[in-house]
Amino acid sequence: MLVLGIECSCDETAAAVVVDGEEILSSAVASQVLTHEKYGGVVPELASREHLKKITPIVNEALTRAGIGLNEVDALAVTEGPGLIGSLLVGLVYGKALALSLGKPLVGVNHLEGHIHAVLLENRRARRAGREVEAAALPAAALVVSGGHTSLFLVTTESVDGNPVFSYTPLGQTRDDAAGEAFDKVAKLLALGYPGGPIIDQLAGFGNPEAFVFGRIKMKGNPYDFSFSGLKTAVLYRVRGTALASEAEARRAWRKSAGRVTSEEIRSHCSQATLDLVASFQHAVITDLIERTQAAAESRRVQTIFVSGGVACNSLLRARFAEAAISRAVQVFFPSPELSTDNAAMIAAAGYYKLVAGHRADTSLTAHASFPLGA
Repeated sequence: MLVLGIECSCDETAAAVVVDGEEILSSAVASQVLTHEKYGGVVPELASREHLKKITPIVNEALTRAGIGLNEVDALAVTEGPGLIGSLLVGLVYGKALALSLGKPLVGVNHLEGHIHAVLLENRRARRAGREVEAAALPAAALVVSGGHTSLFLVTTESVDGNPVFSYTPLGQTRDDAAGEAFDKVAKLLALGYPGGPIIDQLAGFGNPEAFVFGRIKMKGNPYDFSFSGLKTAVLYRVRGTALASEAEARRAWRKSAGRVTSEEIRSHCSQATLDLVASFQHAVITDLIERTQAAAESRRVQTIFVSGGVACNSLLRARFAEAAISRAVQVFFPSPELSTDNAAMIAAAGYYKLVAGHRADTSLTAHASFPLGA
């Protein structure tokens, strides 16, 4: 089954063609980083306008790369939420129009489910390529961590009429800022650039992660919930009224006059104290993500952990989880970086399994800014 996936939940316009949920024929993504960079975050109205401009070219690019015509597509899968409502509507209405005009089946996919299937898709792709990797066995504890989401799920599967049907049980979620959002806000505070996650990850390697001590984030109620707003505020208090604040303002003025700059140039305009601060902040975020995920996995007695979403590209997160996999005798699976960030291949893969399970959407399918996954 050739599934055309469409993903427009935030600030990436993406389309992909995937065969039987496991072979990627094409994956095309148009980024909006340059559009939102000067604002230090995504501007929803600008995002939806960019999607309108790019949706047709990016779908055509995906089809061209796959070497197929639109009529050869067997079905369509489109993100229906969660995300920015204006962005979601662009992709969803476009996908509905294509399905209706072609007379092809359509299915809506939860963006978070897509990120979970990115792990499974990557695992199948690696095994098809003959790489020696373990099968991503279920049940698993899945951490989806990005600029808009920080959520934990228990992922299980059962066979129905010979087809796998996936189930998702929420274990925890952020009560305020997502981890990626906290990275972006701290980077904006320190005038380091956007998106904040990659630049902080690069700069943190030159700092001392123990130079600034941030207290353990304590949660009342569900111990597997996350909260990063207080940590972000703690960084603000470490900066406000100090030389770090003056340095950040000078760096902001320099960046404005310099235009696009490299991470090495940014580092040359950072004091050791700033490098230590970002290293300590990153260390605190990553430690919290890992400890809560491990605890959730142990509480459900599962030996497999999935980690996906844009923050899954973070080098410290990957290294620390690799260490945990050895010390705790668990299997930890990440997608490749291109499948960790928002993409349509993961939507097509998740959509395939919904389609073979008999799911179909009609013209009443609509977008949902808030769209919980699982019970």
